[in-house]
Amino acid sequence: MARSLKKGAHIDFNLLNKVEALNNQNQKKVVKTWARACTIIPEFIGHTFAVHNGNKFIPVFVSENMVGHKLGE
Repeated sequence: MARSLKKGAHIDFNLLNKVEALNNQNQKKVVKTWARACTIIPEFIGHTFAVHNGNKFIPVFVSENMVGHKLGE
């Protein structure tokens, strides 16, 4: 087993809390984030994230085939 599998995926907990709050309220707002290294998890499906690329925010709509990838990809 590789070390990266033992450590688990990197998830920004502040971002996860924001998405869970939106899921509980059944809202689909754009969520601003600077966490490009955050791994996309199934809770993020259907949400739009404004990901900062160093200059401006780029909108990223998360679909099912993006799970497991990073927000900055």
